[in-house]
Amino acid sequence: MIRLHISALLLFAALLSGCTDRATLSEPLTVGSGPYLLGTGDQLRIVVYDQPGLTNLYEVDQSGQISMPLIGDVSAGDSTTDTLAERIEAKLATAYLREPNVTVEVATYRPFFVLGEVGDPGQFPYVPGITAETAVAVAGGFTDRANKHVVRVSRTVHGQLYETRLPVTEPIRPGDTVYVFESLF
Repeated sequence: MIRLHISALLLFAALLSGCTDRATLSEPLTVGSGPYLLGTGDQLRIVVYDQPGLTNLYEVDQSGQISMPLIGDVSAGDSTTDTLAERIEAKLATAYLREPNVTVEVATYRPFFVLGEVGDPGQFPYVPGITAETAVAVAGGFTDRANKHVVRVSRTVHGQLYETRLPVTEPIRPGDTVYVFESLF
């Protein structure tokens, strides 16, 4: 009888451990794929043709804005580089320049994070094409107790936090949090 109660309690605890306020990525490879969306921590190289005073590196701040001389804050979060260039051109054209020509490129991507059963958890600079396994290697590799096949990835897309379990061979994106579980065996 006591074993039955303990088993029921363990089953209930296991079910509760799956409860979370984060939505599950229904299609982990398609949600958040497509053109890169800018976010907090991205450093951008913005070139305004024939305007060396406006051409510079700008960082997307906590509110998803960049601040430029003459035009002030421009919304950059959840935008593509092309969309941001169009916004900057529109603001410059209203009062300062005739037919401005702006290009935007990502100079430095926002970091990713690795937690759990790794040698050196923390924040790391993103390199395009990195997989979850490579991210773990950058974080000091798997510990002896780590699950070496599947990780949990948390990702924010359009302000919504999602998470899913992925094989370690899948790519990650800037801003992702990779969590390495403890292996059960």
